[in-house]
Amino acid sequence: MGRAARHDARTSDTGEPLPRELFDKMLAAKNFQSGPGDAAPDRVRACSTCACTATSTRRATAARSQLLDEVRERVAVLQPPAYNRFPNNFSHIFAGGYAAGYYSYKWAEVLSADAYSLFEENGVLDAEAGRALP
Repeated sequence: MGRAARHDARTSDTGEPLPRELFDKMLAAKNFQSGPGDAAPDRVRACSTCACTATSTRRATAARSQLLDEVRERVAVLQPPAYNRFPNNFSHIFAGGYAAGYYSYKWAEVLSADAYSLFEENGVLDAEAGRALP
């Protein structure tokens, strides 16, 4: 977690300082379940894997539903019902001309988090950290 966080937290009912142990637990848990903040991380992971697999293996259009089922079995936490026909609407990859550019947003989030971490570890005014970025 890096530097110890400043502790000015107080309880709302009494105004007493929050016990350091409780504050540390709250701080450690602040990112719990933050992954699902994405609209549907499971869906994005499955769709991106499906899109990359479909284009790299040149699977026929008719096989896309089966491919997505195979991918979901490997990567998804929740499985959709058998009657789900999502690939029929997955046109932004297969028919919309958007292709894998759709997932460049996910990659940008990764790069942004990496850059933020670099400055979080070294300080926002660290010139060396700034020069280390591409």
